[in-house]
Amino acid sequence: MAFWEEKSLEQMSPTEWEALCDGCGRCCLIKLEDEDSGTLITSDVRCKLLDGDTCACTNYPRRQEIVPDCIKLTPENVRDIPWIPTTCAYRRLAEGKGLAWWHPLVSGDPQTVVDAGVSAKGRTFLETEVDPEQWEEHAVDWPEWEPPESL
Repeated sequence: MAFWEEKSLEQMSPTEWEALCDGCGRCCLIKLEDEDSGTLITSDVRCKLLDGDTCACTNYPRRQEIVPDCIKLTPENVRDIPWIPTTCAYRRLAEGKGLAWWHPLVSGDPQTVVDAGVSAKGRTFLETEVDPEQWEEHAVDWPEWEPPESL
């Protein structure tokens, strides 16, 4: 039995916890909040540390120092963060859903995240290259898109 099937999020080692990240990059997209309704809107503008081609953080160990509003996902906060994508392994496991077929721990291939359409790879703009006044124009709905149960 795989570790994610026999352990709760709180029981996982730091290495197991980190392995749950599918590398989609969706959590590193700039989110906007509608001041009137409180609705969260995701944009296709990515954090300055996210590599748009690999969806990897370019300075993961120091990310919170460099980007003070970067939120480190933990077993304690993952259930309370409203913007975590429905496809996220942390969220799926917290909701009792298990990992999706395209997750690299299931498929054995990180490319399945891209093939399933879950990845932000190649679909984003770097935050330092987009005027913050224009972020609203970059609102997208694809970060909440979920692939079918199989392709």
